[in-house]
Amino acid sequence: MKDMLLVLRLDLLGSLRSRWFMGYAAVFMIMTAMIFMSGVAEGRVMGFTGLTRGLLVFIQACNIIMPVFVLVTTVRTISGDRESNVLEYLLSFPVSLRSYYFGKFLGRFIVVSAPLILSMLLALIIGAVKGADIPAGLFLLYAGLLVCSALAFLGVGFFISSWVRSQELAVGAAFFVWLFLIAFIDIALIGFMIKSMMPENVIFAAAMLNPVQVFRIGAICLFDPVLSVTGPASYFILDTLGRSGCAVYSLVYPAVLGVIFAVMGYVFFKKSDLV
Repeated sequence: MKDMLLVLRLDLLGSLRSRWFMGYAAVFMIMTAMIFMSGVAEGRVMGFTGLTRGLLVFIQACNIIMPVFVLVTTVRTISGDRESNVLEYLLSFPVSLRSYYFGKFLGRFIVVSAPLILSMLLALIIGAVKGADIPAGLFLLYAGLLVCSALAFLGVGFFISSWVRSQELAVGAAFFVWLFLIAFIDIALIGFMIKSMMPENVIFAAAMLNPVQVFRIGAICLFDPVLSVTGPASYFILDTLGRSGCAVYSLVYPAVLGVIFAVMGYVFFKKSDLV
């Protein structure tokens, strides 16, 4: 445990000094400020306005931006240490593979989650200054969605980083995963299933296995209690899970998925050539 905490501390210090972290944090902070400065939060949609409206816009933007940021920055972690010989140097000390891997994982999880939480807190501060009501339940749900979704893509990123030895290939694989989840499953695969007249339950189940789609549904399950904006899929989702079950599934599934991929990455990392 002591070795793992040491690796975590080193990763945190290295990440906080890096330019990618500054840019990553700035993107979400600036996006939060722009949402409220642009007047979007003053609009009214389905009876919701103010901070609730601003949080919904912010969370939907994060659904597209956050996965690619987490994937691209994470896949360089182990593959980058391999190429720069940092991994060989660290393993020359009495540090176990498990301490190195999960120390890096926890450190990177803190780094990618902190700007998201700070952005949500910034939204609350701006809303409080403007005199808006603070929707505690909505804030907690959205913060949980962001953290759990970040954990999912972090696990995928570590799996790729353990499997691919080159940083260039790792970044390419990260973009492929992002495009696969955003475009292929949502458009090509679902469209092919519909055209092939596959059973609707199969189509909806495929959508519910996509963490990007799960994130989107979880983000609107409190904003739109009947999920009307999702179309016919809302009947399947609500009948199968219910409103509360939908919120729980949107939190638990990405987190479990991220942990599974992280463990798979560790197994592959432990059995592969380290340097």
